[in-house]
Amino acid sequence: MSAKNPEHESTHEISLPPEVKLLQEVTPPFFPEGGSAMTILVDWPPGHPGLPPHRHSGPAFGYVMGGAVRFELEGEPERVVEAGGTFWEPGGDVIHYQDGNALSDAPTRFVVTMVCAPGQPMLRLVDEEELKERAHLRAPRPSEG
Repeated sequence: MSAKNPEHESTHEISLPPEVKLLQEVTPPFFPEGGSAMTILVDWPPGHPGLPPHRHSGPAFGYVMGGAVRFELEGEPERVVEAGGTFWEPGGDVIHYQDGNALSDAPTRFVVTMVCAPGQPMLRLVDEEELKERAHLRAPRPSEG
C-alpha cells in the first residue's frame, strides 16, 4: 500500500515545522473499542527471510530505519521498501507474505506499530492448506513474470 493514501483527505490540516516530516498518512479501517496497540522494533540480519506467511488482527504501520524490507501483501506485487520508506497493511483477512531483509550483505531494521483486535493475537501464522486455497489471490511472483 502506498505511503500516502490518495483518497485520504486529512481533517486535521496543520502546517508542520521544517523539522517535522510527514512520512505516512492513511485511513485505517474501522477498529472496535477495546483493541490495543503495540510498537515493535525488528532487526533482521543479512538475508533473513522474515516471518512465514501470517496475518495481523488489525492494521499495522511501519517505517524502515535502515536497510531494505521485502514486503508483500495478498493481492499486491512484492516490493522493496528502503530506509526512510513506510508501509502499512489493513490487517484482518489479508495475508502478509513477506517482511524479510532484501539485502544479503547488510542488516535491516524497521519499526512497526500494530493495532490488535480485542481478544485476538497480534499475529497468526497461515498454514499451507490455506495458502494453497488462496493462491489465486497472490500477485504473480517476480520469477513467474
